[in-house]
Amino acid sequence: MNDKPYNVLFICTGNSARSILAEGLLNDMRQGRFKAYSAGSHPKGEVHPLALQTLQHWKLPTDGYRSKNWDEFALAGAPLLDFVFTVCDNAAGEACPVWPGQPMTAHWGVYDPAAVEGPEDKQRAAFMDVAIILKRRIELMLSLPDKSLNSLSIQSDLNTIGKA
Repeated sequence: MNDKPYNVLFICTGNSARSILAEGLLNDMRQGRFKAYSAGSHPKGEVHPLALQTLQHWKLPTDGYRSKNWDEFALAGAPLLDFVFTVCDNAAGEACPVWPGQPMTAHWGVYDPAAVEGPEDKQRAAFMDVAIILKRRIELMLSLPDKSLNSLSIQSDLNTIGKA
């Protein structure tokens, strides 16, 4: 096993829903192997309340989340990133900052639950659906052996997980 946890950054445009869910899920499931963060290219400035309710539904911590700019992770003193995953199509198409540490990247796009309109139960169901999709992708990543996480051969595995 790696001596230090792998640092993972989940990126979405607004950093209010999908990337927050992924951060919370991985930090819960990480098995001591990972430390998750999230950020946005154009952060909304607040976390969507249904993202926090979804984490709370799974009895995960909801304190300390904030909508922040991805530039924070390109500054001196920021955690060296091992993996960067875009979870929305808009962020995947944008020019990302240069990340310290030359992390492996993959696109794990999923639809935006915050864009779902209609009754609150429909919106809640969308957040839960997205969380389940992200949880499954994280489970697949966690099933990869440690020795492959240190190798470039993992890149195709990470891309494939994003299509699952």
